[in-house]
Amino acid sequence: MNSTGSTGELEVAKGKLVVRAAGRGAASGPAGIQLHLRCPVPRSVAEGGVRLTFSGCTLQLRPADRGQVLLTVAPAELSLTLAELRPLLRHPVDVDAPLRALVAGAVAHVVSAGPRLDPDGLARHLLGLAELVLRTALRLELDRTGALAVRRREALEFMRAHLPEPSLNADRVAEALFISRRRLYQLFDDGLGVTGRIKGLRVDRAKALLAGPDQAAPGIAEVARECGFTSAAHFSRAFRAATGASPREFRDR
Repeated sequence: MNSTGSTGELEVAKGKLVVRAAGRGAASGPAGIQLHLRCPVPRSVAEGGVRLTFSGCTLQLRPADRGQVLLTVAPAELSLTLAELRPLLRHPVDVDAPLRALVAGAVAHVVSAGPRLDPDGLARHLLGLAELVLRTALRLELDRTGALAVRRREALEFMRAHLPEPSLNADRVAEALFISRRRLYQLFDDGLGVTGRIKGLRVDRAKALLAGPDQAAPGIAEVARECGFTSAAHFSRAFRAATGASPREFRDR
């Protein structure tokens, strides 16, 4: 076990875990998996921080006033593959207080008792801690994204059911789902937003109606009404902006 002062460059928000693949290892894979977590660190940690190096892992601590913990482990030491960890690599994930407290306690014991304990045993202890943090965070993230997917599907179903209503907007959808407008926009953070999604659904429905058999195809004004546009002119402008053609040109094609 080696001990040196060190400070990390990444600032982690309170209650967040940041997981990163660092460096290049064998077969072009990452050399290490880094776990950045903000939680209390021992007051004995000097301003310059602490770096403890073990076989297969490294523990770095920032000063107590910032409470930054960086645990780097060799990918081969984990039972989780990089593909399984991918949901954690996309963005910072929330970790609850009990998990942060567990990490803080484990780190405090390693710092205080480490010099008197077996280095190989400490390495296994820290690797087990990393595995626990990753598996718990992964479960929480998958639960969260699963819940988001359900709510997103519910929002889309409501939009499709109410497309003919010109008054359909973000406030209506949020009210129907009993969620805040801010929460609704979080469900559609892909660049289109809620308003863009409604416009896209309206244009898609218009395309389907315009592409029907000539004998049964509704008129342009009727398509505009069925898709929730306030007028035929409004429909034509929005349709051309989305497709590059007017509704009549699209039908003729």
